[in-house]
Amino acid sequence: MSGLRILRIGPAASVQDLGRPGLLGQGVSQGGAADPLALAEGAALLRQDPGFAALEMGGMGGEFEAAGPLRIALTGAPMAAALDGEALAWNASHRMEAGQRLSIGAARSGVYGYLHLGGGIATDPLLGARAVHLMAGLGQAAKAGDFLPGGQDQNMETGLALTAEDRFQGGELRIVESFQSHLFPDEVRSRFTATAFSRGSRANRMGIEMVSDGEGFAAAGQLNILSEVILPGDVQMTGDGKPFVLLRECQTTGGYPRIGTVLPCDLPKVAQAQAGAAFRFRWISLEEGLEAQAKSDAAVKALPSACKPLLRDPAAIRDLLSYQLISGAVSADADPFATGETQ
Repeated sequence: MSGLRILRIGPAASVQDLGRPGLLGQGVSQGGAADPLALAEGAALLRQDPGFAALEMGGMGGEFEAAGPLRIALTGAPMAAALDGEALAWNASHRMEAGQRLSIGAARSGVYGYLHLGGGIATDPLLGARAVHLMAGLGQAAKAGDFLPGGQDQNMETGLALTAEDRFQGGELRIVESFQSHLFPDEVRSRFTATAFSRGSRANRMGIEMVSDGEGFAAAGQLNILSEVILPGDVQMTGDGKPFVLLRECQTTGGYPRIGTVLPCDLPKVAQAQAGAAFRFRWISLEEGLEAQAKSDAAVKALPSACKPLLRDPAAIRDLLSYQLISGAVSADADPFATGETQ
């Protein structure tokens, strides 16, 4: 079976796909990749289904050995990568042969890098998905000695590159009103969007702390709020008025007041923010939010057409002779202007 054997791995790595929608009633949040856009980018580079599972690497990669020939792609937070010591381009697809070793270092910017296999990572599904959801007890973190089996690869194309959206430096987060926004006075809501935030030290796949100078952001009667269903993107205020932006593995219900909800297409900025990254929130209407999300969804669908051939130095290509360098042959004696027709 083709796949990758893990020789060394960082402490926050796990197999992830798009998660398990529809299980909130059973107490299981959707989970899935912290940066779903990175899944779509990898799928575009490998010409395959964006729902396929990949290896998510938080902050640090690892070392892997190919058990057979396979295609790989690298997306998400840029990390130093090398195949048998030869540097590999990030946001690109490559080919590995049996026995070759892939090394991936620490994130240069952002948090979560992704390693994709042609055909996806074919671990056993749980509740309809392969995504590891540690908070729900589904699956476990990747560790040295694990084998990542490759699924059936229906394509052979490789050597593609993609100019990825830069979402690793923080930035603006668009926010729409939610069920509890009316509990926050207008002054508090205005001050919220006028405040400069930075990513705090408390962060994981459940949510990200946002820190700022000055007083917190309190809702009216917040001690009497009943627990309600919550979703990724909700911005909860803790008892001291500090906001947390909830992510893919957030709890399914909560009683902390929520000032609003960040658009799904802006959440990769939150998930990929390193400590200290700067953020600001901006209120938009629901109609504007739906339009922005639809535009983002269309851009994701167009990713395959945005992939271009990876430019490589022929002197550094070990398997140069395996490429089709000449598509045809001509005679040295032939007239290059002849049409082949009898005059």
